[in-house]
Order: sequence, then C-alpha cells, then structure tokens
Amino acid sequence: MKSGFSISWAVGLVALAACGGQPDDGSRAESQPQVTGEAAITAVAPFRTGYEPAGQLIQEDEHHFADLHQLTYAGQNAEAYWSADDQWIMFQATPRDGSCDQQYTMRPDGSDLSMVSTGAGRTTCGYFFPGNRKILYASTHLGGAECPPDPDMSQGYVWALYKDYDIFTADPDGSNLQRLTDTPGYDAEATITRDGEWIVFTSARDGDLEIYKMRTDGSEVTRLTNEPGYDGGPFWSYDGTKIVYRASHPEGEALADYQRLLAQGLIRPSQLDIFVMDADGSNKRRLTDNGRANFGPYFFPDGERIIFASNMDAESVRAPDFDLYAINIDGTGLERITYAGDFDGFPMFNSDGTKLIFASNRGNELPHETNLFIADWID
Repeated sequence: MKSGFSISWAVGLVALAACGGQPDDGSRAESQPQVTGEAAITAVAPFRTGYEPAGQLIQEDEHHFADLHQLTYAGQNAEAYWSADDQWIMFQATPRDGSCDQQYTMRPDGSDLSMVSTGAGRTTCGYFFPGNRKILYASTHLGGAECPPDPDMSQGYVWALYKDYDIFTADPDGSNLQRLTDTPGYDAEATITRDGEWIVFTSARDGDLEIYKMRTDGSEVTRLTNEPGYDGGPFWSYDGTKIVYRASHPEGEALADYQRLLAQGLIRPSQLDIFVMDADGSNKRRLTDNGRANFGPYFFPDGERIIFASNMDAESVRAPDFDLYAINIDGTGLERITYAGDFDGFPMFNSDGTKLIFASNRGNELPHETNLFIADWID
C-alpha cells in the first residue's frame, strides 16, 4: 500500500488499496497500544485541525471553487466523509509522529477532534450511520496491535490486501465495537446508504476481489460483481439506487499476473476504471477507458454525475499528478475540476452539493503531506 514508483507517486496515490489507506511517513511509534477492541478515547486533540481560509490555493482554472478552507495541516489525512446531516466528518489520518492510519471525527470547522478507532493495527473507510448513532470502518486490529508490514515492492508497485481487515461498527465515541465480517481474508472498503439500511463493501471471500452488499447488522450478504479482476471502492448514490466503483478486469497474461499476486495478498493498481451499476448489481456500465488510474468516485447529489480522481492528464503513468474530474453517469461530459499538480483526491459532496471535501497536497508545510480541504462549490 505504500512506496511505489517514487515517493511522490506513493503519496499522490495515498495508497488506494482500501477505499483509501495512507502511505507511511517513514516513522514508527516506539510502542504500540494493546489490542482491546475499544477505542483509545482521549480528551486532548491528537493534532491540530481548524477551518482556515485557503482561497489563495485555488488555481486559475478551478472555476467550480468559489472559496476554499483548510482543515488539517500536517501528516497524512484522507478519506474524509460527511455525516448524512453534514454536522460531522469522519476521516483517516497518520500524524507526523504516528505509525498507522486511525479513524477520527471532527466538526466541519475542525473542532471536536477525537480518535474513534482502537489505536491498533491499520484502519480505513470510516462512515457515520444516519442520525450519527453509530460509525462504520474497517480495521486490522484483531490481527495484532502493530501496523501490518509494508508490501514487497520487488514485483513492482503493488497494494497489500491485509487478510486481517474486517468491518466493524461502534458508537460515535468508538465504544461498543461490533464485528460485522468474520470470513477469512480481506473485508474492507465499506460504505453505507443514507437511509442506514445497506452496506456495500469489497471482499476476497470467494477467491477474487468482488463487491458485496449486506444489511447493517451483517445479514443478507449478496455478491454484486462476478467478472475476474478487481472490483472495489464502492459508494452509494444519495438515493441508494446505484453504486459507483473502480475496477480492473485484465485478460490473458495480465489476468495471470493479477491472480498470481492475489494469491500472495497483493494487487497491482496501475490501471483502474470507473463503473456504475444498479443497487442489485445489474446494469453495469463503464464510464472511463483511458489506461490510467481512476479511483475515489462519488456521486453528485442529483445522481446524474460522478466526481473522481485520475492521473489521465499526467505526463506519464508514473507521474504523481492526480486531479479531480466530473463525468455524467452515461460516460459523457468529462470535465477536469482541479489543476493544482501533485495530488487531489477522495472527493465527497455534502447533502445539497454546495460544499466539497477532498484531500490534497496543495499548500503543504512539508513535501508530500496530504491535508483536507472544503471547497464552496458552484456549477
């Protein structure tokens, strides 16, 4: 999930292997917490957050951004998702002195920051249930307190599919942790419908990386994809009738390479495309076909367009230049949204589409750090 073709490439990708995941900053904590199954709740905020004006970081061609504010200021921060009432944000972060991604919640103005995961292992993909009565995320902590080892890059740039990842729910403060998945192997990349009825997620339980849905109590597990290759990173439309996701369906020697790596708990993510399907897995359609890495898709609130990250305009497939793009759900109307260079990714609109939260390398205090921003959106 980390390193890669270059340091910039790795940090730009922000380790796409779950619905996200973070690259390592090269440090490791001297000691690791004990695996308790409960969150290590602290009264003191673990790092600085806020809501500082950042309009000076808007690029000349970023016409959809009326204003911009910065929420985090150091380390690796990504995968920030609004609660259904837009009153909270849940995100994953590795502070500068941290060792592995944990889950945090805060208000949209950066206040009330708390760590809500266990403090052990690695976590990804945090969401609030509607009404903010529970949270949802994936974690490896039952496999051990330490960060899982980095993948072996001797076979090229690969992600690690940690077999200890399972999906959990908890109370908003991280207490009352409940495990939803217990099948052998990778279960992660989970998101929830805005009515709180269904969870969609990625799993290797059937020998391939496929997308499944289940009830929020873990029942009624249903497989939605069946084509050989990687299907993952799914997100629901605001009305819960569609799912957008990223996928790679290699053939021939590329498929053999995919299957060989999968047997080792690895995947090579250099080419991914954006797909949409109905909530029951029917009516699948491909939206991108550019030979690059397209990921982190999210619906506009009206359900007619998708916003996503891609390196399609980078000078080469190895260039660490990811920007945000919008496209209609029929694959027409592609539009580039950001032009900042380096990395912009993991976009999500609030309920009425007036604000967009995303992760970016722009305005960094130190090279390659990734921070969270909220843009005031105009069509």
